Amino acid sequence: KGVLDGVRVDHPDGLRDPQQYCERLRIQAPDAWIVGEKILQPGEFLRENWPIEGTSGYDFLNVCNNLMVHGNGLKELTGIYGEFTGEPIEFEALAHEKKLNVEQEALGSDVNRLTSLFVEICENNRDRRDYTRAEIRRALREVAACFSVYRTYVVPARDQVVDEDRSRIDEAVTCAKMQRQDLEPGLLDFVGDVLALRSRGGLETEFLLRFQQFTSPVMAKGVEDTAFYCFNRMIGMNEVGSDPGRNGITLDEFHGYCTKMQATHPLTMTTLSTHDTKRADDVRARLAVITEIPGRWKTALSRWSRANALFRTGKVPDRNTEYLLYQTMIGAWPVTKDRLIAYMEKATREAKQQTKWTQNNGEFEEALRNFTERILHSHWFVTELENFVGRILNAGRINSLAQTLLKYTAPGVPDTYQGSELWDLSLVDPDNRRAVDYDVRAKLLSELDGGMDVQQIIERMDNGLPKLWVAHTALCLRREHPEWFGAEAAYIAVTADGSKSDHLVGFLRGDSVAVFVPRWPMKLGGNWASTTVNLPHGKWKNRLTHEIVMGGRLRVQTLFPRFPVALLTREAE
Repeated sequence: KGVLDGVRVDHPDGLRDPQQYCERLRIQAPDAWIVGEKILQPGEFLRENWPIEGTSGYDFLNVCNNLMVHGNGLKELTGIYGEFTGEPIEFEALAHEKKLNVEQEALGSDVNRLTSLFVEICENNRDRRDYTRAEIRRALREVAACFSVYRTYVVPARDQVVDEDRSRIDEAVTCAKMQRQDLEPGLLDFVGDVLALRSRGGLETEFLLRFQQFTSPVMAKGVEDTAFYCFNRMIGMNEVGSDPGRNGITLDEFHGYCTKMQATHPLTMTTLSTHDTKRADDVRARLAVITEIPGRWKTALSRWSRANALFRTGKVPDRNTEYLLYQTMIGAWPVTKDRLIAYMEKATREAKQQTKWTQNNGEFEEALRNFTERILHSHWFVTELENFVGRILNAGRINSLAQTLLKYTAPGVPDTYQGSELWDLSLVDPDNRRAVDYDVRAKLLSELDGGMDVQQIIERMDNGLPKLWVAHTALCLRREHPEWFGAEAAYIAVTADGSKSDHLVGFLRGDSVAVFVPRWPMKLGGNWASTTVNLPHGKWKNRLTHEIVMGGRLRVQTLFPRFPVALLTREAE
C-alpha cells in the first residue's frame, strides 16, 4: 500500500527459494527499497537476478575493515598469537572443525533428516545401494562443512544451475575427499552430482533444496557463533561475513569492489555497525591500529601476562581467553566492569572451549570473573592499559573518520546504527542495544547547525563531534545532490603517486565529488613526504573545512591541513 519505504529481509538464505521470494515481494512492492541480510564471503557477490537493491551491508563493512588493517602487521600477529596461546593459526582449518562439531551437536536432527533422504536416493540407484547410513551421514557432514559460502542457489523446478554454483559444489566435494580419505570417493561424487543437478529425481530435488537450506546454519553456527570466538589473532577481523585469516586487501581490491557495486547494486546498503556485529565500528577502527604496531603489542602482551599471573586461579584464564580479554579492553576502553564481565562470559560460552551455554563450567567462569575484576583493580595494569590505548587513540579515531566518510560516499545507501553518530565502543549484542542518549546528539547537532569553525569541532574530538560532523556534512550533501550518489552516478578511483601512495584512499563520484581519506595513520605519522595526487581541474570546496582547493597535481598533505579526511565538491565556474 506504499506505507513502507523499504523492507529488510532477514536471512533470505533460510528460504527454500530466495530468488522466487524476492520476485514475489517485488511484485507486491514495486517501488520499495528492498535489501536482504545476505551474508557474503570474501569474493562473493549478491546474485544479480534477485530483484532487490542489495544487501544489508556486511560486505561493505568487511571490505572497509580489511582496507584499514595492515597486511604485514597481521602476518606478524599470526606468529605472536600462535606463540602466546598455542592455538591453531590456520583459520580455515579451525572453521572447518567447528562446522563439523555443530553438525554433530546442534544440527544433528537436520543431518539425520538429510541422511534418510539420501539413503532413499541411493536405494533407488542400483549402483549406489551398498553405502551404509553411517557412511552417508559422514559424507553429508563433510561436504556441508567444506562449503566456502553460505549456500548455493540451484533450483530444479527452473532447471537453474549456474557455473558459480557448480564450482562451489565441486570445490566442496574435492575438499571432502581430501579431508576424509576413508570415505568412498564415488559416494562424495554422487552427493555432488545430486547437488549440481547432474542426477535428478523427486527425492533428489527434495534433498537438494533441504541441503541448500542446511549449509547456511552450518556456516552461521560453526563460524560466526563459534570459530569467531576461538580465533583471536586480531579480533577486529572476526566479523559477520569476514575471513579472519586474511591479511587485509589492497587499494585496487577496494576500488574493484566499489566499481562492481556501482555497476550492479548502486543502491545497496552500506553500513559499519548493525545489531549483529561483533563489535562497533569504532572498536574495530581502534583495534586496526594494533596491526600497525605488532612489536609494541607483543611487548605489552608479554608484560601484562607476566604481571597479572598472580591473579590467576590455577591455569584460568587460559592463554587464548587472556589474549581475547586484553584486545577487548583495548578496543572498548573505557569499559565498565559489568559490561566486560558480561561480554567475557558470552564470548567464552560461544567459543565452547572452556564452557558452554548448554553446559556451564562454573569453576572456569568464576575464576575468569575473578581475574577480570582483579586486573581492573590493579592500578599498575590499568595505567599500562591506558598508556597503550592513549598511544593508539588518535590513530583509531582517524580510522573511524575515514571509514565513516567512505560509508557515506561510496556506492550505496548509508545506514547509521543507533548510537554510532558519535564514538561508539559497544561490543556484541546485548551490549550494542543499550539505550542511546539522543538528547546529547540533538544538542550537538544543533550546535553544528548554529555554525562552528572546524578547529572548534576538532577540539571536541573526545565527545565525538568530528564524527557527527562527517555524517551531517555528507548526508546534507546527499540530500542536496542525490544524483551525485545515485544509480546513475559514476565511481572513479583516484590513486596517488609517491612513497606514501598506499596510505591514500581516493575516488570521484562523477565529476562533482572527490573523497580522500588516509589509512594506516600510525605508520604515516602525518608525513606524506612528496606524495601527490591529481585532482581534476577546477575550483573545489572542502565541505568539512570550507577551504578552497584548485585542481591539478597536488601534494597530498594539502588535502588535510585542518581535518583528517576530505570531502570536496566542484564549485561552479
